[in-house]
Amino acid sequence: MQYLIGVAAAVFLTAATPAMAYIGPGMGAGAVAVVFGVIGSIFLAIFAVLYYPIKRTLKNRRTPQDTSNSQTPDK
Repeated sequence: MQYLIGVAAAVFLTAATPAMAYIGPGMGAGAVAVVFGVIGSIFLAIFAVLYYPIKRTLKNRRTPQDTSNSQTPDK
């Protein structure tokens, strides 16, 4: 019985008819903008998470400059 249901489901899924739907230019551009926005926000989030540790590592690799006062007062 399950085999018959599986075959029937496969036949119904492969025999889909077109939806005859129309997406206007405004809605199509909006959909494309949303997709690009979601992808861009994902990349920006990854960059934001990785930027600070990389920046801190590069800053620590620089040679530390002497910040102490090397001039001593005359006695």
